[in-house]
Amino acid sequence: VQLQASGGGLVQAGGSLRLSCVVSGGTFGRYAMGWFRQAPGKEREFVTAISRAGGGTIYSDSVGGRFTISRDNAKKTVYLQMTSLRPEDTAVYFCAAEHLILTAPMSRRSQEYDYWGQGTLVTVSS
Repeated sequence: VQLQASGGGLVQAGGSLRLSCVVSGGTFGRYAMGWFRQAPGKEREFVTAISRAGGGTIYSDSVGGRFTISRDNAKKTVYLQMTSLRPEDTAVYFCAAEHLILTAPMSRRSQEYDYWGQGTLVTVSS
């Protein structure tokens, strides 16, 4: 299973970006999908996750109300729409896949995710 994230870039505070993550190999619908981020000098942190069919989502407190995760199972792609960006959102953003049985809850813990993308850099200028 391979994950390819894209869409990062430089944006001014208050702006928006949309990240994409395309998954190849495996059965996309069997994975919950998550986004994590890692700022310079900091540990990787959970951002958001979406259930296998897309009906359930969870967010970190720091991005709730500003970021929206979605997925298109036909395209094997998960998206992260980021709005009202702040300088503290600057980080490398990683998408990740968690193999779950249908009724299992999504995890906020990076250790629970089975596959990772290479990351895409988001820089928010003040």
